[in-house]
Amino acid sequence: MSEQPKYRRIVLKLSGEALAGSAGYGIDPTVVDSIARQIKDVLSLGVQIAVVVGGGNIWRGQSGSSKGMDRATADYMGMLATVINALALMDALEKHGVPVRVQTAIEMKEVAEPYIRRRAITHLEKNRVVIFAAGNGNPYFSTDTTAALRAAEIEADVMLKATKEAGVYDADPRTNPEAKKLDEIGYLDVLKDNLRVMDATATSLCMDNDIPIVVFNMNQYGNIRKVVLGEPIGTFVRSDRHA
Repeated sequence: MSEQPKYRRIVLKLSGEALAGSAGYGIDPTVVDSIARQIKDVLSLGVQIAVVVGGGNIWRGQSGSSKGMDRATADYMGMLATVINALALMDALEKHGVPVRVQTAIEMKEVAEPYIRRRAITHLEKNRVVIFAAGNGNPYFSTDTTAALRAAEIEADVMLKATKEAGVYDADPRTNPEAKKLDEIGYLDVLKDNLRVMDATATSLCMDNDIPIVVFNMNQYGNIRKVVLGEPIGTFVRSDRHA
C-alpha cells in the first residue's frame, strides 16, 4: 500500500544557516545535496513543493544595519544573498533530475524568472519545484514573512519551518535545560508568549490566512518526508478555532 501524504502543496522554509552546515557560513555542498535528495523524495509522493530560502549564511541585513549601514541597503544585500542560495539548491536538485525553477522578487532575468504567482502555480502543477528568492522585494521584511506571504498566494496547505531544534519550546532550550517541547500550539499563544517560531508579521499572516505551520528539525535526514506524511514530529502551530 502506497504512503499517502497529508499535504498536497507545501512551502518549505529553509534558513540560510541550514545550507552552511557545521561551518555556520557559506554553502556546504554536502548539506545542500542532502536537502535536494529529501526534496526529491517528497516530490515522488506527488506533493507540490515550493521553497523559500534565507540568506543568513552569507549576509544578514539587520547585522549590517546594526553596524551603521543603511537598513534598506543592508536588506537588499540580504535579498541578493538568498538568490545565491537558491541557485545552489537549484543546481543540487537538477543534479538529481528534479525539474526546478527559481523565481525572484527582484528581477534578474539572466539567472532566474521574475516572481509571477500564476506562473509559479503552473510550475507546481507540472511537478516542478519552485524556489522563491530575493525575499518579497522589499526591505524590512524577513524571509519567514516572505514564506508566509507566498504560502498564502499559492494557496499552500501548510508551511514547513525547518530549524535546528526539534520544534517549539516553552523556553529557550539553549539556555534553559528545563524547557519543554510543545507538540501543538495556537498562533495566538505563539504571539502572546513571544515564542521562537517566526517573527510576529509572519505568524500573523499565517493566522489571518489559516495556514498551519510545522516547526521541525531539519538536521535529521528524512524529516521532511515524515512531516508531509503526517507523522507527529516537531510542533504543529494551528488556528485556535481548530483547537
